[in-house]
Amino acid sequence: MQAVKERDPAARNTAEVLLLYSGIHAIMLHRPAHWLYRHRMFFTARLISQFSRFLTGVEIHPGAKLGHGILIDHGSGVVIGETAEVGDNCTIYQGVTLGGTGKEKGKRHPTIGSNVLIGSGAKVLGPVVVSDNCKIASNAVLLRNLEENSTAVGVPARVVRVAGEKIDPSKLDHIHTPDPVAIELQRALERIERLEARLSELEREEQSA
Repeated sequence: MQAVKERDPAARNTAEVLLLYSGIHAIMLHRPAHWLYRHRMFFTARLISQFSRFLTGVEIHPGAKLGHGILIDHGSGVVIGETAEVGDNCTIYQGVTLGGTGKEKGKRHPTIGSNVLIGSGAKVLGPVVVSDNCKIASNAVLLRNLEENSTAVGVPARVVRVAGEKIDPSKLDHIHTPDPVAIELQRALERIERLEARLSELEREEQSA
């Protein structure tokens, strides 16, 4: 509740937060559901989580591990998978998915560090690790790990800042970032450079003839 009052300027008082904030309700219902899940009372745990989904529009699997001070703002459409882990003091906006890719077994959902902000509509997929103090932009699709203090944007998400400093695009790891647009642009630039070099060579030959 304190997280809401500190990070949501629309929160006016404790009663309003407690009674009217669906994100608070979802987390409050998740705590007993997770306890039941850890004690292998799976059906009752899922029953509570499904009731929470119906009540709040937030779907948190009872197996998910949530830290303290988490703010789920607005909440509608948020999905947090079974093996997901979310650290302390994170902010999650509406429409966020912490999901799997459908391929892995066992640990198949993201691990989110502390003090992470995930913008509305963002998708973090697979057993990736998002380190502390990261920001994931709205509607980004993150498929790779993020180091501390990084900011990621785009589809698929690319790191654009680390510790507040812009990243030189030439230093981005295009090999391990499955971005077909960036790859094709890089190929086009390389081809232009080769053509320019060949043109300069032909001009020199013509001048010396």
